[in-house]
Amino acid sequence: MQRPHFRKDADVTLPLFRRIAVIALGALSLTHCGQNPVSGGSDFVLMSDQQEIQLGAQAHQEVLAEYAALDNPDLQAYVNGIGQKLAKQSQRPNLQWHFTVVDSPDVNAFALPGGYVYITRGLMAYLNSEAELAGVVGHEIGHVTARDGVRQPSAATAAGLGATLGSILLPGMDNQAGASLMQSLAQAWTAGYGRDHELEADRLGAQYLAKAGYNPQAMIEVIGVLKNQKLFAAEQAKRDGRQPRSYHGTFDTHPGNDARLKQVVGEANQYSVATPREGRTEYLQKMDGVVFGDSPAQGVIRNNLLLHDKLGLAIQFPPDWNVLNRPDRVEARSPQGDAMAELQQGPKNDQPLVTLQNGLKLDAGARYDSGKLSGYPAAFAAGTQQGKPVVVAMVVFNGTQYMIAGMARDKPAYDRERATLRGVINSFHAITPAERLAAQSYVLRLVTAKPGTTMAGLAKTSPLAHDAESQLRLLNGFYPAGEPKTGQSLKIVQ
Repeated sequence: MQRPHFRKDADVTLPLFRRIAVIALGALSLTHCGQNPVSGGSDFVLMSDQQEIQLGAQAHQEVLAEYAALDNPDLQAYVNGIGQKLAKQSQRPNLQWHFTVVDSPDVNAFALPGGYVYITRGLMAYLNSEAELAGVVGHEIGHVTARDGVRQPSAATAAGLGATLGSILLPGMDNQAGASLMQSLAQAWTAGYGRDHELEADRLGAQYLAKAGYNPQAMIEVIGVLKNQKLFAAEQAKRDGRQPRSYHGTFDTHPGNDARLKQVVGEANQYSVATPREGRTEYLQKMDGVVFGDSPAQGVIRNNLLLHDKLGLAIQFPPDWNVLNRPDRVEARSPQGDAMAELQQGPKNDQPLVTLQNGLKLDAGARYDSGKLSGYPAAFAAGTQQGKPVVVAMVVFNGTQYMIAGMARDKPAYDRERATLRGVINSFHAITPAERLAAQSYVLRLVTAKPGTTMAGLAKTSPLAHDAESQLRLLNGFYPAGEPKTGQSLKIVQ
């Protein structure tokens, strides 16, 4: 949780995708039929080139306001240099391209219209060469050059960010014509596109790789890295009795043994050079010292306990729930997916009851009260929102309000999870000295494999409490059962 948002007085701070949707709604007021930069044919799109560039520039500011750029100038320059080299090989070399490493543990990469490409440090942790990085970046450049973000079909086929129980806060875009369409478009930029668009981006990215001096087969290696991530996530979810998280459409749309993927990537072999650049050593050196997992700015999760040293607070989420530490909130969902708990930051004042009464949109009959939570001034609300049971606390801590809310899909789910949701609320407290020590972030470090080095041996000294061996295998390209060679550089977590 980094920069959470909450309703302030009469204003509503819109979530990222809704705010981007507002930008898009204004930009898409005029449809445009132009030439597709890739095919050269006529392409029915929602905006002109200039509108696309303007939209991307505005949305870029929203992305950076929500997901901070990683504070690592050397790594940012490295990724930008690779991106610029690849973009020069694209069908739109004259765009002003921007490449940004996002300070997020999520495994993802995405692009905005107009030449804005993002890759998370979470994804970069699992790559092992400059060529693999180029494969990810080249794929995203392919989406931009093909204008996937502004093609009309993209809004209709956009992959959603996952079904939610609904926002507990007052919606900010009720009854605005076109809002849902534009929100779907914005979601598509980060969630991927359909299989045909993804394959086209793979084909284009492979060409850019080959023309820039990399082996185009690195594109398939990247797909393998991401496929292993998906397999690992599925195994974890099965063990925990929950639905697995899904990531970018880059691999969600590809079968395990994808003949079409191999075909489209193979088309780039005609551009290949005799000695393609891999850049494994250079890449690993750039990743040495990069934060792994939650960043200090967002707080860290340890056994579903949020420890936020910067804000000075801690809160315990249920051990078997799926906890997501988002930039605007921390969210936990029950294994059944029918109950959730959220922590969000509110306004900087000491009127929690007023905030709840004005900021929530609960059904008639809701109850409000004032009191204390862990010794701090607080207000409480209980009721329903569109028929869904809701319980909310707003606590004043160090001059800032924090909302802790629980919601269930229906009354049976709420009756089952009532004590759990109230337990989350009551667990809010000031971080202790011992918890501050546990709140230190993990970082990636490089070691050299010695004779007899095994992944199981490295896992024994790893701070990763669960699945340490599997995580280290994923980090080094050995999943599910590979072992390092003597002298090989390896990433570990400290």
